[in-house]
Amino acid sequence: MEKCRVNVLLVEDDEVDIMNVKRAFRRSQIDNPLYVANNGLDALDMLRGTDSTAVPKHRRLVLLDINMPKMSGLEFLQELRQDEALKSTPVVMLTTSDADQDRLEAYRLNVAGYILKPVAFATFTEVMAALNHYWELCEIP
Repeated sequence: MEKCRVNVLLVEDDEVDIMNVKRAFRRSQIDNPLYVANNGLDALDMLRGTDSTAVPKHRRLVLLDINMPKMSGLEFLQELRQDEALKSTPVVMLTTSDADQDRLEAYRLNVAGYILKPVAFATFTEVMAALNHYWELCEIP
């Protein structure tokens, strides 16, 4: 089976978490392109192609934090799902929020998954590797 690359957009404002995702990608030998937006507004620009660092329009996956400045992850999801060109984009929440209301709202907005950020880096790396393997097998346009 030929491995299909996925264009991953990480929407995260915490520099340590961004660094951990990059390290986990390297350690797990994930060679998918990784794009980073520090808030929901920048992420929408990147997905819509209005930003100089636009994410390619095919085989996209968004890893999304909830608590961010300018536009929260849930506000981003609401906007994304209302945009005809973007509403089918798969989104996985990658957050520290264990609040039931956040989880329920995220699933109401059709997230593909809701993952709590593990504290231990080794566990975080395993989560990233498993997530990558899953999306390599998915048939997304």
